[in-house]
Amino acid sequence: MQNNTFSTLFVGQNFIKLKEVDSTNNFLKKMASNSEPLAEGTVIMADHQYAGRGQQTSVWVTAPGKNISTSIYLRPTFLPLNKQFYLNMAVSIAVCEALSTFISNGIKLKWPNDIYYNKKKLGGILIENTLTGVSLKSAVIGIGLNINQEDFPSELSEKATSVIQILHKEVVLNDIMEKIFVFMEKYYLILKSGKYDILQKDYLKRLYNFNILAPYQRSGEIFEGIIKGVEEDGRLIVETRAGIQVFNFKEIEFIHTQ
Repeated sequence: MQNNTFSTLFVGQNFIKLKEVDSTNNFLKKMASNSEPLAEGTVIMADHQYAGRGQQTSVWVTAPGKNISTSIYLRPTFLPLNKQFYLNMAVSIAVCEALSTFISNGIKLKWPNDIYYNKKKLGGILIENTLTGVSLKSAVIGIGLNINQEDFPSELSEKATSVIQILHKEVVLNDIMEKIFVFMEKYYLILKSGKYDILQKDYLKRLYNFNILAPYQRSGEIFEGIIKGVEEDGRLIVETRAGIQVFNFKEIEFIHTQ
């Protein structure tokens, strides 16, 4: 544990900084599986994460010491299984709000949990839940954000961006972490109080391509659609020529136009 000055009630009060780790999520899950109870709000941050993961089989690549690679431990035992996507909403909104204190316009959420600036990826979120019976036991929330990385591999340079590329100046990582923790607590407490309508409204307000006609791909077929919302279980609601269709994770692919 490190002493810190985060102005929060519990998120980040137990803050562990590592030089290098395969994955902050893996490290935190191992800690949580030990017999000693882990304090809710415990945060792991690594200077270098060499095997970070995105959704399912995706890999998250990050430059050492330049970006945010962090994981947060929560115990949302109050949340029914059929509403667990609201945790995703709360976390995603919190990260967007935090970034928006530095970048005034253009921060968006690309369903289900990528963070975008205009049409480029700024970061991503990976939530791994542990279930018990009909409710959640714990959640490990991995957050990866491009902050002070100026260059990306050629295959990513057209798709990715960073805070330094947007603002043309370096930002202190802990300043952004502080904001993430503050907004995380705010939206986690909204979630805990069952105010799902607030989360739904704020999520849709930030949602990339919401109510906009755009091209998508499903099973190799390209079609146009308008995102109309997100169901409680996280499925995406899209209006197409064939009518309203609902898509699960990885069933629909966004096609990016410059």
